[in-house]
Amino acid sequence: MPLNTINVMVVDDSAVVRKVVGAMLEDAPGIRLLHAVSDPLLAIERMKQQWPDVILLDVEMPRMDGITFLRKIMAERPTPVVICSTLTEKGAETTMAAMAAGAVAVITKPKLGLKDFLNESAEELVAAVRAASQVNLRRLAARPPAPPAAKLTADAVLPPALDARTPLKTTERVVAIGTSTGGTQALEEVLTALPRVTPGIVIVQHMPEKFTAAFAERLDKLSQIAVREARHGDRVLPGRALIAPGGKHMLLKRDGAQYYVDVIDGPLVNRHRPSVDVLFRSVAKQAGANALGIIMTGMGDDGAAGLLEMRKAGARTVAQDEESCVVYGMPKEAVKRGGVEKSVPLSAIGREIVQQSALR
Repeated sequence: MPLNTINVMVVDDSAVVRKVVGAMLEDAPGIRLLHAVSDPLLAIERMKQQWPDVILLDVEMPRMDGITFLRKIMAERPTPVVICSTLTEKGAETTMAAMAAGAVAVITKPKLGLKDFLNESAEELVAAVRAASQVNLRRLAARPPAPPAAKLTADAVLPPALDARTPLKTTERVVAIGTSTGGTQALEEVLTALPRVTPGIVIVQHMPEKFTAAFAERLDKLSQIAVREARHGDRVLPGRALIAPGGKHMLLKRDGAQYYVDVIDGPLVNRHRPSVDVLFRSVAKQAGANALGIIMTGMGDDGAAGLLEMRKAGARTVAQDEESCVVYGMPKEAVKRGGVEKSVPLSAIGREIVQQSALR
C-alpha cells in the first residue's frame, strides 16, 4: 500500500450508504476503505485495530449518536471527520452541533433517492475526504483536490467595476468575511467575542442550503450582536451580521447612505454558491474604502480575487494566518495574489473588526 494512502472509515446505519460510498472510495486513487460499520460502538472496536485518517460519519444512529461519538474521538485523538447528514431542518440543527464539536465538512443526503444521489455526488464525496485528510490537526496547509476543468469566476454573476474608486457619499462602515473549511468554528470564535457596537457584517460561509439558518440561529444565541441568515433586501446595520443562505449568492448594495443585501440565484462561482468572490466584488463596488475584507480558513481559492478587488478599491484587507487556520488554502491564495494587507491570528480578527468602527 502506498505511504500516502488515505484510510477512511464510514460510520452510517444505512446499508445503502455503506455499500455505495464504500465502493466509490475504493475506486478513488489513493483512498482505501478501512472499515464500513453501522454504528459508533462497532467503529470504536474496529479503531482499536487501526485508526483511520478520515471518518465519514452519519449523525443520527442507534446505540450512540454521531455527536457523542465525534466528541469522544476529538477528546481521545483528533481526527478529520466529514459529516454525512440528511437535508432537513432537524438534520441541520444536529449537524451544527457536530460542526461545533469539530467536524470539518458537511455532505448532505436526501431521504429518498439515496443511491442515485450518492452515485451522482461521488466527486463531491471523494473531494471532501481528500480535503479533510489535509487539515491542520493542531487547530481541530493543505493541497486541494484536483478541480473539475470548468470553473466560473465572479464575472458570471457580477461584472467587474469600471472604476472601483468611485467617490462615496457615506461613512457607514461594512465588514465582509469569507470562509470555508473550518469556518464554522472560526466564525463562532470571532462573532461571540464582538461587543454589541460593531460595523454591519456580511458573511459567506460555504455551507449547504437549510444549514445556514441553523448556523445563524446558533451564533445569534451565543453572540452579543444579532446574527441571522440573510433575506433579500435586509439592511446591513451596526451590531448585525448577515450570513449568506446556502444555495444563493449574496451581494452588497447601496441606496443613498444605506447598505442592504441582494440574495440571488446564479451559477456556481469557483464551484460555490454562495461565493466569497461574488460578495467581495460587490463590496468593492458599493463600499470601496469604507469596507474591511477578511478571508479566513478554507480550501481552494474562492475570495482571493475578490479580496484583491477590495484592496484596489481602497478597503482594508486582512487574512487569517496559517498557524490558526484549519486549512490555509483561501488565505494563502489571497496573500499570493497581493490582496492581503496583513495576516493575523484568529484571536486578533475581532480586534480588526472593532477598529473598523473607529475609522471615520
